[in-house]
Amino acid sequence: MKKYEQFDISGDVGLMIRGKNLEELFENAAEGMFELITSTPEIKETEKREVIISSENMENLLVQWLNELVFLFDTYGFTGKISSVGFQDKTLKASISGGIFNPEVNESRLLIKAATYHNLSLKKTRSHWEATVIFDI
Repeated sequence: MKKYEQFDISGDVGLMIRGKNLEELFENAAEGMFELITSTPEIKETEKREVIISSENMENLLVQWLNELVFLFDTYGFTGKISSVGFQDKTLKASISGGIFNPEVNESRLLIKAATYHNLSLKKTRSHWEATVIFDI
């Protein structure tokens, strides 16, 4: 099972994300999104960030999670490499290891503006969880 697959959609980009549980799906979503932005193996792991967000449902939580990561990248240049996600009720608590994107050293791929609600889906199959997220670029 692939963790995520990229697909193009009229001027935007999407990810089909999979995980054996919701925690892994959210971790794979972060990894996939950062791979859209740059080659994450080239990012030096120098920092850790903590994220805590709450929402009324998991679909909203997924979009808020990804948009929080977009904010960290846009504001600080922080690029995550490894995420550890946990849930308590409708609250996500995550620790992200990564580093600062340097455009002189790191490959620039896509400039992601936001994760959107357009065609958003999150569902459990028999063996795993799947989500589809479209990013505004």
